[in-house]
Amino acid sequence: MDKSSNITVFILLGLSQNKSTEILCFVFFLFCYIAIWMGNVLIMVSITYTQLIDQPMYFFLNYLSLSDLCYTSTVTPKLMTDLLAERKVISYNNCMIQLFTTHLFGGIEIFILTGMAYDRYVAICRPLHYTIIMSRHRCNLITMICCTGGFVHSGSQLLLTVFLPFCGPNEIDHYFCDVYPLLKLACSNTHIIGLLVIANSGLIALVTFVVLMFSYFFILYTVRAYSAESRSKALSTCSSHLMVVVLFFAPALFIYIRPATTFPEDKVFALFYTIIAPMFNPLIYTLRNTEMKSALRKVWGHQGLLKGR
Repeated sequence: MDKSSNITVFILLGLSQNKSTEILCFVFFLFCYIAIWMGNVLIMVSITYTQLIDQPMYFFLNYLSLSDLCYTSTVTPKLMTDLLAERKVISYNNCMIQLFTTHLFGGIEIFILTGMAYDRYVAICRPLHYTIIMSRHRCNLITMICCTGGFVHSGSQLLLTVFLPFCGPNEIDHYFCDVYPLLKLACSNTHIIGLLVIANSGLIALVTFVVLMFSYFFILYTVRAYSAESRSKALSTCSSHLMVVVLFFAPALFIYIRPATTFPEDKVFALFYTIIAPMFNPLIYTLRNTEMKSALRKVWGHQGLLKGR
């Protein structure tokens, strides 16, 4: 722990060293960040101010949108600021805070996606018991478990990192503070810690992804016996969820399921689950969902009428 005091700031190398490329990236990520806020706030307001909030699927979607906003806000504002800065510096304490909050909201998002899969499983495979099983009390309990799981995950990631000695160099080859780039800078043997990170982040992501895929395939297998209309509705809902799952988990698995090594491609893959997925989630859930589009028209059309008066 004494050695770690040698490093008080880290230098983030970012996505590029070319100024023109950085300006283009800034414009692109500014557009993405505005789209993330607009899309997710639209979803949250539309769900909260309509009867959709009483349905478990939209109850969880509301929290997914909130976690998307919090998750991307731990990374994107700092990334955009650094793209315009001469030196991309982050203090040791802020680096640890970013590490903790990123994994906190990322973990919550993973567990909420699992809760949404469970909700769809009950709705399609046990429809007669759906209202009893997915009561508001059960939904609140699942949400609490998701938040607790995210906190335990991020807390363990922080504990694995905060006691590492950093003696120099202090350049992080990434655009935010994450575990593997920090392990690369530690001036001690990090082999055991790297295995623990795989057990924590990698296996959680892998097991959750496998469980999600099996649950949706089981749902799709079950709906074969349903009517054409019910089958079409179930397929539309599940395909939307599957797109979100693959968009989030595929790049995360590439980074966290392997031994503690870093590749230049990691930064590009990380963009998918920190910025791209939160931006596309609102589009995926609204464009393919009739109830969501109806709620949007109801809420925002009503607001427009009020302004007209």
